[in-house]
Amino acid sequence: QVQLVESGGGLVQAGGSLRLSCAASGSIFKINAMGWYRQAPGKQREWVAFITSVGTTNYADSVKGRFTISRDNAKNTVYLQMNSLKPEDTAVYYCNADLTIRAGVTVNYWGQGTQVTVSS
Repeated sequence: QVQLVESGGGLVQAGGSLRLSCAASGSIFKINAMGWYRQAPGKQREWVAFITSVGTTNYADSVKGRFTISRDNAKNTVYLQMNSLKPEDTAVYYCNADLTIRAGVTVNYWGQGTQVTVSS
């Protein structure tokens, strides 16, 4: 019943910027946290960043200082502002949401993924 819709991926040159968006919809009582993961070809899925319901953020070392995660609670949307992009940032980026469906019930959902390609 919950859907995460991602957008904002694309092709950019090294040093460029992109902003990813992920909008959650459906039967959501509360968004506990939302985050971003990525998976590059031949690699395991890697955690990138998360933001909690109270705004606490954290980042993987590989993106710290370059990426910024933010949220718009009114829209149930999380963003990932990606600056100073590097070719090694190339991956499919997945939105993840930790949701409370109802009292005492927490569910984790994934978006469909959006491709980010950074050319050198």
